[in-house]
Amino acid sequence: MIRTLVGVLGALSALFPDEIVELFEKLAIANPSEGTVRGWVRPAVRSEGVLIAAISLFNGRAYTWLMNLTGLFGAIVLLFPDLYRRFATAFLYERPESIEWNERFKSAVRAIGALYVFFAAKTYRERHNDT
Repeated sequence: MIRTLVGVLGALSALFPDEIVELFEKLAIANPSEGTVRGWVRPAVRSEGVLIAAISLFNGRAYTWLMNLTGLFGAIVLLFPDLYRRFATAFLYERPESIEWNERFKSAVRAIGALYVFFAAKTYRERHNDT
């Protein structure tokens, strides 16, 4: 089930990268009209979505690697949400100093991190219970 969910989310990112970026900004950024995402962000969201959707079609080493990476990212975001916000701001925006994050998004970042860790752990457990 997780593999299907991950695949669908990847497909949605591949098909609608502009909408994904706009939704992220609407939820996460207090002043989305002030910032300009870097030119490579939308194509990167699309490419990441294609890669995730393709990997999710198969339950092999690539999927295992993807879920391990998801768990690692989730743990970092869960434990260090402010670090994630500083990094994301500098990485994604042309003028990072103009970006103001919604304070309530800090809880959402932690929740997303916890969900990623849960998905990775559940996938790990399922993988090891099958052997």
